[in-house]
Amino acid sequence: MLLLLAGTAPTRADNLVSLDIASLPAAPEPVAHLAAINDTLIAWGTTGTWRFDQDQQSWRRLRESSNAGLLGVAGDGQVAYVLIGSQAVERIERVSLTDQQPAAIPPLPEPLFSAYAAVAGTKVWLFGVDANRARRFVEIDLAAVNPSWTTHEAWPGTADELTSAVEQINALFITVREREGQPDRILQWKAGEGWKDRGVAPAALVPGSASALGQAHVLYVSNATPSAVVTFHTITGSWATLAEAPNAAQARATTGWKNGFVWLRTSEDGTQQLSSGQVRSTNLLLQPLDWVMIVTYLVSMIGMGMYFYLKEKRNSTSDFFVGGRKIPFWAAGVSLYAANTSSISYIAIPAKAFETNWQYLTNNLIAVLGLMFVAVWIVPLLRRLNLMSVFTYLETRFHPTIRTMASALCILMQVGARMSVIMFLPSLAIATTTGIDVKWSILIMGVFTMIYTAMGGMKAVIWTDFVQLIVKMGGIVFAIVFIAFMVKGGFGEMAAIAAAEDKTKLFDFSFDLTKATVWGFLFLVLFDVVLTFPKDQVLMQRVLSTESAKEAGRSVWTFAAIMIPGGFMFYMVGTALYAFYKTHPERLNPLLPIDSIFPLFIAAELPMGVRGLIIAGILAAAMATLSSIMNSVATLASVDFYEKLVKNPDPKVSVRFAEWMTVVTGVAGMGLALILSRYDIHSLFDVSIELAGLLGGGFAGAYTLGMFTKRANWQGVAIGIGTSIVITTVAWSMNLVHPYFYLAISILLCICVGYVASLFFPAPSVQSLEGLTIYGQRERPVGVALTQNE
Repeated sequence: MLLLLAGTAPTRADNLVSLDIASLPAAPEPVAHLAAINDTLIAWGTTGTWRFDQDQQSWRRLRESSNAGLLGVAGDGQVAYVLIGSQAVERIERVSLTDQQPAAIPPLPEPLFSAYAAVAGTKVWLFGVDANRARRFVEIDLAAVNPSWTTHEAWPGTADELTSAVEQINALFITVREREGQPDRILQWKAGEGWKDRGVAPAALVPGSASALGQAHVLYVSNATPSAVVTFHTITGSWATLAEAPNAAQARATTGWKNGFVWLRTSEDGTQQLSSGQVRSTNLLLQPLDWVMIVTYLVSMIGMGMYFYLKEKRNSTSDFFVGGRKIPFWAAGVSLYAANTSSISYIAIPAKAFETNWQYLTNNLIAVLGLMFVAVWIVPLLRRLNLMSVFTYLETRFHPTIRTMASALCILMQVGARMSVIMFLPSLAIATTTGIDVKWSILIMGVFTMIYTAMGGMKAVIWTDFVQLIVKMGGIVFAIVFIAFMVKGGFGEMAAIAAAEDKTKLFDFSFDLTKATVWGFLFLVLFDVVLTFPKDQVLMQRVLSTESAKEAGRSVWTFAAIMIPGGFMFYMVGTALYAFYKTHPERLNPLLPIDSIFPLFIAAELPMGVRGLIIAGILAAAMATLSSIMNSVATLASVDFYEKLVKNPDPKVSVRFAEWMTVVTGVAGMGLALILSRYDIHSLFDVSIELAGLLGGGFAGAYTLGMFTKRANWQGVAIGIGTSIVITTVAWSMNLVHPYFYLAISILLCICVGYVASLFFPAPSVQSLEGLTIYGQRERPVGVALTQNE
């Protein structure tokens, strides 16, 4: 079967990218050094500094100077620094494109000979030898309050001759040469880890030719015959020949520029010639059979929504919001996993395993322990209350205002911070690899999900989740098997590569808080799973759809049981991708971000038809979460606001209102996702995570106080929520801790402050607490069932 499918796979060229080489006008005078600042090409000549005007295709003088003592230039494409000294580098200066004089930088601790520098923003690293030929490696961070040079351990080995230095993916890469004519060796240095030998280049490299490209590649010019532009992949450590460049071996100066680099050479007649090599991606487009698979999947989702629309009488809010409370526990458990595994996970988890190892899978394993606690103590308590909105609990236990505030904040965060990002991120990844426009991907996901969710309600959401999980996990399994078929040696070779690189490392028991350790995940699970589960309407609405408290607990057990093998599948495909691209580095696209590694493989390597099926899997992962958010927001809008404001609401009207709110939610999410496509999604996504911690943690603490204490009252909880928001916001404004700690800090503040503040107000009566805490009867008291329109 795989042999048949491999026959329909795309025809493989040597490279997925090509190099467009073009000549540029030479500078008006002889040039010794080149650099690029924000796509502006800068040249240092004998009498001044020049900048290249791309529109006019000509050079303009930036400033007049003799450039005496200028020994080199280093930059990262955004900023550049000149290396100044007599015979050795003694100091550095930042290059300015204006007449403004840059701030003075402290001189080096000692002059460095044969020096090369690497740059990343305000950080500069210098490598060289001192007057006694001893190796030196120093660093300065110009963003520090009092910048000063720090000395690090010099590079290991027997080679003293440096040939290049560059920063990429938070690490430094230098090349060294032991003997003339021998291939260069590449060494990696990373803060906290030190030096690592990354092997030998395929040939000797042109000195100073290193330039970072994309997120994980470094471009070099090789001295092979004929000379060529080669790439080093910093994750797999593999080399690939990008293109032949016969004249590049004579380069006197090179620099990274745009999506490639520029080199300067002197011809036989003594004139200087400037050339540019720009990397261009190959267009990867879906074929008709791929579209058939995608359209079939989308139409089937609409069909399921239509089935439940025609089957149900639509007279009961219970049917629309919680499936008539007749959902089997196993279906609810599968839906829990589907809703918790968005398309971000479908794309980002394989990319994480590809880039690092399996340490983040520890979170899944520990989360299972947290879900056990949730299944035994939290879910049964809330299910006995016959809730539709989980925030109804906050009103019964504390005060209506707390419920209203929590529900409103949940709606805003789900639509603004979560739904829009879940639509946009996979659309971006799909667009960069398949040619489907980002806007069309957003509209396809949003419109189809909105239609079947509005028509079928919670039953459609849960049963489409079930189908979508089969689609996306089937795609993952096929991808793993197909990669094993494509790697020479199959699963055995994949396992050998993974073992050699420690790619399946799982547990880290160190106490380094900067790393993904077991202790950090224990902390994360406690606050991000156990204590926040009760306030998560998206997840809780599924367990509330089961027949009883016992069945609700079983749904969470099912969720936990699926999480472990599901997690292994996602991480395994990342490791399989590592093995494939380590042996086929020419199939990588240096211009794509690391997170696009799985979509790239899907578009470039998988057979026609299967490619469409797995793209449907990515859409399914997104749509499962989107449908959950739409239905949950519609439920909150109807139960927590419409039915509270309208006297004696008619169940039919409530359902119709919820249907329209589903449409409104979908349109709002699509609109915000389209807006995000115009901005820097990474910074906006970080802000959304920070806001969730800043504003949502206090209400999670309210559930903890309500369910696990008898003394907490609404006055104390209100004070705790307000205090947690204020103090956490202050910590955020002062940048005191990493943003991922905000949620835990907010929850702890609410619990501690809320409990202490409650001591100053009357305690709740014993009767008012019946069925609302983990203490006392395990069966639901008749008098405390929260009746809502069913």
